[in-house]
Amino acid sequence: MKSAIAALAFALCLPTSAWASASDDGGVRAEIARDMEEARREIRADIARSRARLDIDNLDVSNSLQFNGSARRRTDADARPVLPKAEITPQGDFLIDGAAVEVDAAQRRQLQAYREQVIAVARAGIDIGEIAALAAVDSVDRGLGSLIVGSMTGSVQRQVQKTVMQSVGPGVEKICAAMPALHASQQQLAASVPEFGPYARIEASDGERCVREVRQQFARS
Repeated sequence: MKSAIAALAFALCLPTSAWASASDDGGVRAEIARDMEEARREIRADIARSRARLDIDNLDVSNSLQFNGSARRRTDADARPVLPKAEITPQGDFLIDGAAVEVDAAQRRQLQAYREQVIAVARAGIDIGEIAALAAVDSVDRGLGSLIVGSMTGSVQRQVQKTVMQSVGPGVEKICAAMPALHASQQQLAASVPEFGPYARIEASDGERCVREVRQQFARS
């Protein structure tokens, strides 16, 4: 969702200069179209860079994909001790504050398997970010085009929010559905590599809570 918000802010700023520099509706439309297309290209380029880095960067497991949607969970997370940074490298090393934890071949394979599982969820999240960002730009593009000719009666901001929510809903619920498997993998990895234990913070109920809170967000949009 952060990508969508950034794209929306960017898109909303661009037409302002277009209005200032264009003297007729046709000129404004053409400049808005160019600005919106530039925004789309930048979004796609940023997303492509994010996807490419997933395979080569260390996976930061310090927050362990914990789902903190409710105020209660945020309070619980705030009460927990701050853990040192922990990462899993593409080679299956487990680093705590940059120092490698000693692991055997089986543990290394397990660390790599968990890393791939988390990356699969991260890829889904990036896909959602791209869909949301492009949907936001498209919605702003259509809304501002209508405003130019005076036929827009609703709120552009509300329309953008509705469009984004409708676009990302299925993908978000898919990520929610992955939570139970991630919980199980964390528990298995914590049992195999004790040093990973403090970072295994996903709870068994996180999947259901995730779906429930996403649907509440849809109901309010």
